[in-house]
Amino acid sequence: MELMNKKECGYKDISKDKLKKIYLFCDKYIDFLNASKTEREAADFIVNKLEEYNFVNIEEIEELSVGDHVYYLNRNKCVYAMIIGDNILDGLSIVGSHIDSPRLDLKPNPLYESNKLALFKTHYYGGIKKYQWTTIPLALHGVVVKADGTKIGINIGEDDKDPIFTITDLLPHLAKEQEKKELEKAIEGENLNVLVGSIPNSDDKIKENIMKLINEKYDITERDFNSAELELVPAFKARSLGFDQSMIAAYGQDDRSCSYANLLALINAKETASTKVAIFADKEEIGSVGNTGMYSESFDLFINEVLNKMGLNEIGLLSQIYNKSMMLSADVGVGIDPNYAEASEKNNASYIGYGLDVNKYTGARGKSGASDANAEFVAKIRSIFEENDIKYQLSELGKVDLGGGGTIAYILANKGVEVIDCGVPLISMHSPYEVTSKFDIYEAYRAYLAFFESAE
Repeated sequence: MELMNKKECGYKDISKDKLKKIYLFCDKYIDFLNASKTEREAADFIVNKLEEYNFVNIEEIEELSVGDHVYYLNRNKCVYAMIIGDNILDGLSIVGSHIDSPRLDLKPNPLYESNKLALFKTHYYGGIKKYQWTTIPLALHGVVVKADGTKIGINIGEDDKDPIFTITDLLPHLAKEQEKKELEKAIEGENLNVLVGSIPNSDDKIKENIMKLINEKYDITERDFNSAELELVPAFKARSLGFDQSMIAAYGQDDRSCSYANLLALINAKETASTKVAIFADKEEIGSVGNTGMYSESFDLFINEVLNKMGLNEIGLLSQIYNKSMMLSADVGVGIDPNYAEASEKNNASYIGYGLDVNKYTGARGKSGASDANAEFVAKIRSIFEENDIKYQLSELGKVDLGGGGTIAYILANKGVEVIDCGVPLISMHSPYEVTSKFDIYEAYRAYLAFFESAE
């Protein structure tokens, strides 16, 4: 019996075969990140992968039975997937992740001209440090839906031959007043305006010339921006980081790191008696609201639809199933940053490369808004991880009175599900270029896989 709880780097004494397996897994993960910079793109990737592994859209099936693999695509921005076990009435084994990330959305009327330049107005989405989004290359992703229902996909800035966009900043020579401001206020939200063009038309109007170019390429008018979902995201590619290539630097790893691990765990899970469910939710970064967020009743609708198509229609059955269910809330945690170590309490902090970040509770200050997992459930999860030799760290999100964070955990806990937060530790969370360890990505996959296969 090991008396002391010792943290140990996952790469220590690792075999060459396992290291190769981790790096190959993460090569595919990097491909996923580069292909899935928005929630719509991530949902498309997930659905295509599910269908490759014989999952079927539940809307295309009249009857369901044990062993069936089904999914539900919620408005192209959220996915639920299930493998039906021997007795669904015994509860669900759920891994819940989200596929939205902080970004800059275009305003409904974005295009304007100022001081001989054309720009887009934006409204930031999620918690960002605004100054981090200036003077970096940005790509434009999303859809425009015309009044007649025609949908036009937009993806500009990812191909090396594409133009990119950027938000300018004030030169240091003239920034004395700006530098006196608090960091939070140095760049205002209304100043996150994206430079998109500079050539005027024959009437010396730059905005009209830019709109003409957009119309020629995409057949859209300025009014069509009113019914568009267009997002500006970093044009950086996901890349291996460090001389040893042990880490990954990429945009959107909160929470697509856990989402990818969740997806691969579901499709690779062995057939067991348990009913396995993977959630890929939207809107987590703004409170899980809206009809594609976890607060929506669409997840209940999906489970009820499964029950109905299995001939299980008893009133109150859904609540009974939730109360017998358990879930890993697969969202990222905080990895201690050597440059900002004072933000964490070292005895209860996670280190990247040391395994999964497990939070018994999140919340802020006095655990406000937290889902606090009970000791019995924590012990159950510990048992699964330790039996499968999965490295994990019980951690908190920073010092007690410094801040806090949240996930979708409490939403499912409010339905009666046993839930604990369990994800990949991250450095530079919510920045345009977040950092993870390849070891932790792979360990998250192994943890979710063991969880799916553990319940009989």
